Amino acid sequence: MKITVIGAGVIGLSSAHELAAAGHQVTVVHDQPLLESVSSVAAAIWFPYHSENSEAADKLLRHSLARFEELSAIHETGIDLRHGLNVDHLPGADRSWTKIVSGTAEAPKEDLPSGADSGVYATVPIITMTTYLGWLRDQVVELGVKFLQGTVNDLAELKDSADLVVLAAGLRGGELLGDDQSVYPIRGQVVRLANTKGLTDWLCDDDYPEGVTYIIPRRDDIIVGGTDTANDWNREVEPETSEAILSRAMKLVPELEGLEVLEHKVGLRPARETIRLELVEGHAVPVIAAYGHGGAGVTLSWGTAQRVVELAEQLVPAH
Repeated sequence: MKITVIGAGVIGLSSAHELAAAGHQVTVVHDQPLLESVSSVAAAIWFPYHSENSEAADKLLRHSLARFEELSAIHETGIDLRHGLNVDHLPGADRSWTKIVSGTAEAPKEDLPSGADSGVYATVPIITMTTYLGWLRDQVVELGVKFLQGTVNDLAELKDSADLVVLAAGLRGGELLGDDQSVYPIRGQVVRLANTKGLTDWLCDDDYPEGVTYIIPRRDDIIVGGTDTANDWNREVEPETSEAILSRAMKLVPELEGLEVLEHKVGLRPARETIRLELVEGHAVPVIAAYGHGGAGVTLSWGTAQRVVELAEQLVPAH
């Protein structure tokens, strides 16, 4: 089939890759430069952050984790398997993710920040997004996928050029379908530090009393966050927020002191109560919705792409 993917973030590129690998003729339409999507702001650690907790989501998580672990053997992908600590400040925190990751271990009390209830050690993929998105784009191009920069305002624009549209447009997904008002932004602001001390262990504390805090060391930099403000459309960096992010991160990881600040970044995570991943009828061209991943777009990307291919295959005419 001739398939148009709307969106060139990690969901769009992963879906384009799998669709092209399955033999379809794929075009990606994107309204931002390829390396400036919200995906480029991601930390990005494999972790189901602000996404649904369900059996369907677990399947996406498992497939994505296996694929990232496999790709971590290829240095050029920018993917590394890194050990770290996920802190739970509140009793009864959701730990369903631990059944998907092998080799998790309860953290001893002496390893926990002051006031924490418990914690889990785990080894998971850390993805240096600028490297990874560039690598993924190159893989997609090698498979013959075409790219068009532009904005789709109405799905009917594609009825003569596509047999199927995959809607991986993040926050614009519901708007383009016209029947979904449930997508909303969760604003994320981060600080990017130079990793000149060679730190490798990550730390995440979603319920830190002063605000969500995560320290994700990558190859040459460290992403320090963050914020998780729902329904906040502000894309501008707030200096006082950056100061607060660094202050609480340094309390948890004093080794961050003195590291050079490389960049301040803001991204709007496309959230929804549940991921929308389904065939949608009633439009000028058949549509597969693939949006609403919240802060787990990278984490769920390969599983989502696999499901997109399965849905597309339902439309392939029988021979």
